[in-house]
This record gives sequence, C-alpha cells and structure tokens, in this order.
Amino acid sequence: MRRIVVVLALVVVALIVYSVLAAALPRWWSRRVADQVDGRMTAGVFWGLFYGFVFSFLPVLVAWQARRPFLKWPWKITVVVLALVLAAPNWLTLSISLGQNSASDAGWIKLVNDAPGFQWSSLFGAVAGVAAALALLVLTFESRRRKKQVSRLRSELAERDAPPAGTAESNELHREDPPHA
Repeated sequence: MRRIVVVLALVVVALIVYSVLAAALPRWWSRRVADQVDGRMTAGVFWGLFYGFVFSFLPVLVAWQARRPFLKWPWKITVVVLALVLAAPNWLTLSISLGQNSASDAGWIKLVNDAPGFQWSSLFGAVAGVAAALALLVLTFESRRRKKQVSRLRSELAERDAPPAGTAESNELHREDPPHA
C-alpha cells in the first residue's frame, strides 16, 4: 500500500514539474537562441546547424554505449537518459516547432522573428548528425571486423607455412652448434 502511495505521489510531482517546464522552457530556449542569432539569417543557419549536428551526433554515440555487455541494467538506463539529456537543445527546438501550447507558440514567434533560419537548419543539422554518427559506428564496426579477419588470416598463413614437427628443417632450426675446439 505504501509503495502505491509513493508511486502516485511521484507521478503527481512529475506531472507538475512537466507542466512547469512545458510552460517555461520553450520561451527560455527561444530567447537564448534569439539572443545568439540577433536577427541575422547567417547566424541562424550556423547556430541551427551547430546545435542540430552536435546535439544529435553526441547523443547517438552515447546511447550506443548502452549496448556494452559489461554494463548492468541500471547503468544502461543511465546512459540512455544521459543521451536524451544531451539532445535537450534539439528536443527544445522540436517542442517549439511542434508544440501546441502558448509557450510553444510564443517561442515559435520569437524564433521566426529574431532567429531566422534556425529551425530548419537545426533539423538539417540533426539529420546530418545522426547520419554521421551512424556512419562512424558502421566504420568502427567494419574496422574491428577487418582487424579480426586479418588476424585470423595471418594465423592461418603462419600455420600453413610452418613446417611440420619432426622434419629436418625444423631440427636444423633448433640444433645447437657444437662447441669449438
């Protein structure tokens, strides 16, 4: 019974925190971006590409670490949560672009007027960041696979070229020189 009450209390607290953050964060983020961009299209495109790329590239790489076999479940969950937190700038921009509350509407108006080009370039940067992270992961996987393959082929080649035990060639290699008189 006590656990049910604690869980319900945590759910209520989470809903209150979500409501407060949903009302405050989109406005706050749009003001931060608008201050950085200062109404310049080139700055909006630059910062949008930067935030979109970096804060999707890094979270993908961090989330990929959760698949490590030595991590126990609590740590895997922590790694995934860390990746989601790292993607916060993209989540905030997405909440402004797709949000249906007054804070999102106010943030959207602020971004459109004071940070032109930011939203779309953020989207393109995020797509490029995910693509780059996936390409890096594939290249890393292929590199490791090829290293193992080269190692296996080298050992097979050494096995094939090694003379069989007990042959004259192998005895000559291991013969001691007679002492000099």
